[in-house]
Amino acid sequence: MATVKDKLISPVAEGPKVPNNKITVVGVGMVGMASAISILGKGLCDELALVDVMEDKLKGEMMDLQHGSVFLHTHKIVADKDYAVTANSRIVVVTAGVRQQEGESRLNLVQRNVNVFKFIIPQIVKYSPNCIILVVSNPVDILTYVTWKLSGLPKHRVIGSGCNLDTARFRYLMSERLGIHPSSCHGWILGEHGDSSVAVWSGVNVAGVCLQELNPDMGTDKDPENWKEIHKQVVARACMALRMMSS
Repeated sequence: MATVKDKLISPVAEGPKVPNNKITVVGVGMVGMASAISILGKGLCDELALVDVMEDKLKGEMMDLQHGSVFLHTHKIVADKDYAVTANSRIVVVTAGVRQQEGESRLNLVQRNVNVFKFIIPQIVKYSPNCIILVVSNPVDILTYVTWKLSGLPKHRVIGSGCNLDTARFRYLMSERLGIHPSSCHGWILGEHGDSSVAVWSGVNVAGVCLQELNPDMGTDKDPENWKEIHKQVVARACMALRMMSS
């Protein structure tokens, strides 16, 4: 007896066996789910896969996204603790990692996360050997290098989020002081993510107008407007966010 589905749909061609543009997010914590929602909101993939060791949370997050798919372009959202679910991904976003414990040094945190990555990265490459890996986990610069070494992928296919977030914060804080939209404010934070990052004051501009030409002391200790404080706020907010994620 034909089912409702059989009566409703008459296949005219076999569906694709491999997704055209699959993205995987490893880790379903706050950063992982923010990444997943951003990917879905922009319609960047035809299939989204989630991976985490916490099965109950993983299933709950997957169901939430699936139930909201009526508002999205992505029709297939899957999740599993088994990395086989990530097969044939074009991009893999790694947000997983252990939390920093109270009193734990950054060096010890690095080593614990390296141990986690020693399991995660080979699994990713096993099922998606042609993917691009985007590392978001902290400390991001070190873990990006570790990922490159563990994966054996060419360097242009292992990317760290680096100072992208610092730059976004920098542009927003600049816009707050000037009273204009952040999209009109341009500037860059370079170097290592965190307190050793560098603000490139010579490149700070609004609609092409170099602010250092208007204030030659911008970014220095002689600056009467103390623009250097904005970079300090960027670093402070990065440290605050890390503490909140670790609590």
